[in-house]
Amino acid sequence: MKMYVGVISLVILVVGVMVLSDVPFGGPSDAGACACSYTSGTPGGGDFVPQRRDAPDSYFNRPALTKEQAHDVVANHVRKLNPDLKIGRLQDAGSYYEAEVLGANGDVVQRLGVDKESGQMILIN
Repeated sequence: MKMYVGVISLVILVVGVMVLSDVPFGGPSDAGACACSYTSGTPGGGDFVPQRRDAPDSYFNRPALTKEQAHDVVANHVRKLNPDLKIGRLQDAGSYYEAEVLGANGDVVQRLGVDKESGQMILIN
């Protein structure tokens, strides 16, 4: 009789663990790692690429940065790094503006570029 009680309690324990762990009796589900199934979405995770919130062509329709806007971009960056530095000459260099960063004594310590289309800063030297 003790053997039957042991077997019955073991079966109850195994069934309870399977029910509580959300594992189906046939084995683990398809990819339990994500909340999607293989029937929806594209193979390789193409659906998980971050999407732009604005219209796809709005980036290309923006006007290029002006010289004053480029000066503000560089000035804000330099002010955060070292308030003692100043912005020197800002000149047009084709697809970007080139700005000189001056030290306390007026010497050029760095040249930075600002892309006219994206506003991204470029380290020149």
